[in-house]
Amino acid sequence: MTSILNKTPVIALLGQPNSGKSTLFNGLTGLKQHVGNWPGKTVEKKEGYFSRGGMKYTVADLPGTYSLSANSEEEIITRDYIAGGRADAVCILADASQLERSLFMLADFAGIHTPAMLLLNMIDVAMEQGKEVDVARLQKSLGIPVVPFSATDTKHYDGFYQALEKVLQERPTLNTEGLRRQYMGLEGFSSICGEMPESGMGDYTPLWLAAKVIEGDAPVTKSVLELAGAGQKNVLEEQLKQIQNGALKTGECKFAWIDTLLDGAVRGKKQTASLGKFDRAATSRRWGKPLAVLIILLGLIAAFIPAAPFMMVGSLLPSVLSPLLTAGLTAIGSPQFIIGLVCDVGVNALYFAISMIGFVFGITLVFGFIEEIGYMARISYVFDNTMAKLGLQGKAIMPFLVSFGCTIGGAAGTRVIDNWGQRILTIALAWAVPCAATWAIVPMISSVFFGVWAPLVIVAIFAVAVLHMWITSKIFGRHLVKKEDRTGLIMELPPYHKPKWGSLLRYVFGRTKDVLIRALKVILLISLIFWLLSYTSDGNVENSVIYRIGTFIEPVTRFFGLGWQTFLAFISSAISKEAALGVLSSLYAGTGTIFSSTVGSTAQAANLGEILIANIAPAEALAFIFAVTFNIPCIVAVASTYQETHSAKWTGRIALYYVGMALLMAFVVYHIGVLLF
Repeated sequence: MTSILNKTPVIALLGQPNSGKSTLFNGLTGLKQHVGNWPGKTVEKKEGYFSRGGMKYTVADLPGTYSLSANSEEEIITRDYIAGGRADAVCILADASQLERSLFMLADFAGIHTPAMLLLNMIDVAMEQGKEVDVARLQKSLGIPVVPFSATDTKHYDGFYQALEKVLQERPTLNTEGLRRQYMGLEGFSSICGEMPESGMGDYTPLWLAAKVIEGDAPVTKSVLELAGAGQKNVLEEQLKQIQNGALKTGECKFAWIDTLLDGAVRGKKQTASLGKFDRAATSRRWGKPLAVLIILLGLIAAFIPAAPFMMVGSLLPSVLSPLLTAGLTAIGSPQFIIGLVCDVGVNALYFAISMIGFVFGITLVFGFIEEIGYMARISYVFDNTMAKLGLQGKAIMPFLVSFGCTIGGAAGTRVIDNWGQRILTIALAWAVPCAATWAIVPMISSVFFGVWAPLVIVAIFAVAVLHMWITSKIFGRHLVKKEDRTGLIMELPPYHKPKWGSLLRYVFGRTKDVLIRALKVILLISLIFWLLSYTSDGNVENSVIYRIGTFIEPVTRFFGLGWQTFLAFISSAISKEAALGVLSSLYAGTGTIFSSTVGSTAQAANLGEILIANIAPAEALAFIFAVTFNIPCIVAVASTYQETHSAKWTGRIALYYVGMALLMAFVVYHIGVLLF
């Protein structure tokens, strides 16, 4: 056994989107993983580890890309990681059910001198299609281990482990002779290859460098020219001027090489899909979008079924746990301040987190299932042109529609978006979608103050939401999604197949646990601060710090059309939208404390509508409606956003932006209201 196994080997997972990389990563590492960003990059970095036979292995899930060209940050990061010597072995995943297209990544990798193995993932799907793959023949042609594999079947990873040990011991590299012969048929390739550095650059061989230079890969070409002498540089530049459509020509060579590999190695005809009629509708221009919207909305409704037990358990906590803790703390002589801290902050924060996290569980399960069976790719396909106008890919439509139910689920749903920058932009836009909690309070306030004209307020909210999303896409899009990344969707539609429930449930529980932990931390912190600000020993709100702050800054809040009461309700709505009415009820009718109205469950005054009309002018009510609607969705949505972005900076930016925009809208709407009323 070589010295490579005397340290912690690093295994890099390489493959196109939907190749099963993340499934394999989760299957290997379980919960022993961490997610962040590459240093100085807006690209997600996933690393984890697993142990086998007393040896610990580090696994890097590289960004899913369709090639190793310099078309995006993801592709540059991926190839530099592989060729920079950080990976001891590369596991290249290909979809066994459609090898003709999914082996393109292998062809683009060919010429990188890093030990590798090929995993023919979804081999079970290929067998269902009636295909047989001659693994021994492929392995002989490629010179590296080839493993028929199903990433979802974690009980049968033995073939993977054996091949991995072989790669780390023998360090085989991909045989490129067949591809070289294809390249040499290109006019000018031989002479350009001869101008490459004889020893290559790092793990990039002259063959790989020559192909990338011909393709017009700017970073590679720049590096090669910098190493060349003055005379050699001039010769190479003249040769490159003679090349037209280089990327197209090398691509043809790669596909020709793939055809040669598969000739005789793959047998059997693809069986006709039983979902043929459905798939034609799912991908049609006429029916694809309505069908996708219908399925997403049904999925949104279905998400409440698995979410219900969480919500039920959460709702029981205050009534069951608070009395027990209160009695216990009183019995040992704890001061009222400590009892309030534990029962109000601790128990209510736990109730709030568990109740709201149930929807994250439901959304992750339902839409994880949709992606698992292969339908999510169809949604991306039919909505890609529409979403491209906002600088996004087709998958973004799902988080937007889910956000009508709950922004938490919308943020969690962005996990299906491969590009980190587009994921953040999608979340930033999804926050502008009024959620179900908003519709629980906005119609009520609108009808109280504006009667038969309330529908106009609703229509205005929808119009402003669309405008808000467009403005947000312009403000955030230029920083998150570069113009060169805003290209049309290039993807293979995966075949439909049965979900692997074990793998799906492990993923769902892992995601829910992560969001719950982050949400609970955020809720506890915010609840503690809010409780301390609103705490009074006698229950009189006028003796609280938050009352003094509110009345002190009222001259400023009046500038935005909000009195101190409506401003405090606006602040509470950032914790939960439902809190807005509860806080107004506690302030105007004395139905409870500000804190319990925000994170607890306090009954509202029966004549709350009459009380509000007597104390709030119509213009202020209109400003309040828009301020609450476009404020931060809720504190758990903030936690979910941080979970998906892995960036406190961007989460904070989005939150501050929405608070600012909400107050700006309140200002504009208030002054329009003053003129109207």
